[in-house]
Amino acid sequence: FVLTANPVGSRNITKKYDVGFSPATVRNIMSDLEESGYLNHPHTSAGRIPTDKGYRVYVDSLMEPPLLNIGDKKIIDTAIEETSKGADDLLRVTSILLSDITKQLACVTYPKFDNATLEKIKIVEISSSRILVVLTIKSGIIKTITLELNSSISNDQLLKAERILNERLAGLKFSEIRRTIQERVQDQLKENLKPIIRLFLDSVDKMFADVKIDDKSVIMGAKNILNQPEFGDQAHLGSVIELIENRDVIVHIMDKSKAQKDQFVSISIGQENENEKFSEYSTITKDYKFGSIQGKVGIVGPKRMDYPKIVATVVYVAEMLTNELKKQSL
Repeated sequence: FVLTANPVGSRNITKKYDVGFSPATVRNIMSDLEESGYLNHPHTSAGRIPTDKGYRVYVDSLMEPPLLNIGDKKIIDTAIEETSKGADDLLRVTSILLSDITKQLACVTYPKFDNATLEKIKIVEISSSRILVVLTIKSGIIKTITLELNSSISNDQLLKAERILNERLAGLKFSEIRRTIQERVQDQLKENLKPIIRLFLDSVDKMFADVKIDDKSVIMGAKNILNQPEFGDQAHLGSVIELIENRDVIVHIMDKSKAQKDQFVSISIGQENENEKFSEYSTITKDYKFGSIQGKVGIVGPKRMDYPKIVATVVYVAEMLTNELKKQSL
């Protein structure tokens, strides 16, 4: 079924594979598997197709070990090595690679800043009424934000505020800073630093928030997934187009995915996905790391997919992306 997208009958099995049983015996076995919930019987066909339960048994117990061929590894290695410095370009290229090799919809999510650890704050005066705040994260990522001042601040005050903020906030996670900054700098509101400290308190959600959902993913491969035979009819075509256009749904599913215990990759099949829009799809994801924070790489495609190859591709791409980001941050 993975190869043809057509329901499989007992005669197909006995002709293609030397199973040592007659078509009638295979038909009886398939009937038993259907009663147990592992196969389904489309009413328009004499053949059967796997159910979500059937795919799960296959993925957990029956499929071949996921191994990526040398040719695909070379393509990934070369593309990543030739990518210009910068995380944005690297994540975009990674998403293209995943989609081209797997022929599915590929998604790479940006690292979540909630878990980022602040290394230092730098405050730069742009004009008498504007400052640039540069936040350096321990992984090497830099986040900048421009703030408007209501009153003039001397350079000495800026330097003193920068020192105090670093003393009290450096080493904390963004989520912790948002939660506790008020109590950490409250005493400075009585000093001559009040204007700038108040500005930081008023802007904390803006400065130390996670990236917006529109900015935290790269999704590629709409053409690849539309070429799958499942989407030849109008009803299925409409559902996949709706999925592609709802990138926030894809990112949400990616973020929620977690590898099961003792597994190095997360595989969610059909109705195992939280969103009902994914009931006809499988998602395969793996974390990549960027210092103290992490994002995800993964694919979305029909449940009928080449699981060993796709698992191997997702795992290898995630490992290569982690290694390259580590090199860039040194």
